[in-house]
Amino acid sequence: MNGKITIVGLGAGGLDQLTLGVYKLLKQKKPIYLRTKKHPVVEDLASEGLTFVSFDSIYEKYDEFEPVYIDMVEQLLSLAEEADIIYAVPGHPMVAEKTVQLLLENEKGIQVEIKGGQSFLDPMFQAIQVDPIDGFQLLDGSSLNQDEIDLRKHQIIGQVYDQFVASHVKLSLLEVLPHDYPVMVVANAGLEQEKVYKLELYELDHQAIFHNLTSVYVPPVKKEDLLYHEFSTFKQIIATLRGPDGCPWDQKQTHVSLKPYLIEEAYEVLEAIDTGDVDHLVEELGDVLLQVLLHAQIGEDEGFFTIRDVISSISSKMVRRHPHVFGETDVESVEDVLTNWQEIKAKEKGQGLLTQSLLDDIEKGLPSLIKAYEIQKKASKVGFDWDEVSPALLKVKEEIQELEEEILQSKIDDHTLAGELGDLMFAIVNVARLTKIHPEDALRMTNQKFINRFKHVEERVRQSGKPFQDFSLTELDRFWDEAKKLERKDS
Repeated sequence: MNGKITIVGLGAGGLDQLTLGVYKLLKQKKPIYLRTKKHPVVEDLASEGLTFVSFDSIYEKYDEFEPVYIDMVEQLLSLAEEADIIYAVPGHPMVAEKTVQLLLENEKGIQVEIKGGQSFLDPMFQAIQVDPIDGFQLLDGSSLNQDEIDLRKHQIIGQVYDQFVASHVKLSLLEVLPHDYPVMVVANAGLEQEKVYKLELYELDHQAIFHNLTSVYVPPVKKEDLLYHEFSTFKQIIATLRGPDGCPWDQKQTHVSLKPYLIEEAYEVLEAIDTGDVDHLVEELGDVLLQVLLHAQIGEDEGFFTIRDVISSISSKMVRRHPHVFGETDVESVEDVLTNWQEIKAKEKGQGLLTQSLLDDIEKGLPSLIKAYEIQKKASKVGFDWDEVSPALLKVKEEIQELEEEILQSKIDDHTLAGELGDLMFAIVNVARLTKIHPEDALRMTNQKFINRFKHVEERVRQSGKPFQDFSLTELDRFWDEAKKLERKDS
């Protein structure tokens, strides 16, 4: 018959902080096992004749904490199969105790009973003189992730037991806070040896004040500009702009009125990428995000959807369409990934019916150049495509010839001519696609190249002091050729 594990908390300090119920329990004759004997009360209890078995040696066997805790739990469960035992942990068993959580989840049928104890939080709040009713987060310094931190709340960061962990905490906080932000380090909270060090963030790991009874306190951020990098702050700014006391322009916008801005901002992102200007790219991505938040706020104002719905939708789609990452599907190449993506997408949209075209889900509002590219990609997926670029290039030459013939007609039919021009451009898009070049990128590069060269021509004309009209096309072409030579020299 299995025994029982009774888990007790040793409190945050010495014998005077040990609860009477736990003290009486420890005085019983049951075997007592300690997660660590590095705790102020252990020496006091030992002086009263209590004996313990400590798991401190297990910490030396592993480089990470997870296997340490698993090893302890396995030993405790084995011991409990033979007899009732007491397992004592620092503070309160339900505060920052991974082994306790693992024991509660055990599948061996071992009964686990939790007895109280004072957690380190009570003396911690007393030391920093903070009322937790304002809201706080308790985080593990050894595995601190900056994305978990809610800067509007009091932050208590425990497990800061050495300078290495303190450095990790500091670097994580520096990602979201200025270097001189005030923090506190509290050592031996609730004991006679209690010390509270007030530091600036960059100083956090400069002194040897860290041990197993040390925590870090980060006050909540009050200055709004320090929260500008927070998504929630940005969302609130947009809500304010759209609110009753907001901006008249933002208030009157609709999904339809914002359409041109989203397209414009997307193209400005592409320009920033092409120029390699990282600061410009950051700014333009922010402008795109602004458009997303404006549309989401309009949706919320009208009662149809919120930004949470938008994020939830795309998050579920990414997980669903990446079964090789979030599921059990195996892939061997990028081609496998794309094939899976299209199959999953088709199932989501209910495709596969003979009456439905592969081209039906191409966005109708795409610019014609990009739409031509997407049409060809779709057709290619079912084998309606050339295997190499040479036949596509011959098709371009064929379309040029047909265009020439139409232009040389004695009477030009505008509709037919437009069709021939469209055929030529469609064929050129095919060549671009088969050479792995997006036609939009190619044309955007050429547009920029023309702008740069034409600006040189304008500058040369200005230098002459004469108007454009005084120059022949041949003379202007010479300036154009100068620009081309300068490009080659710069490259």
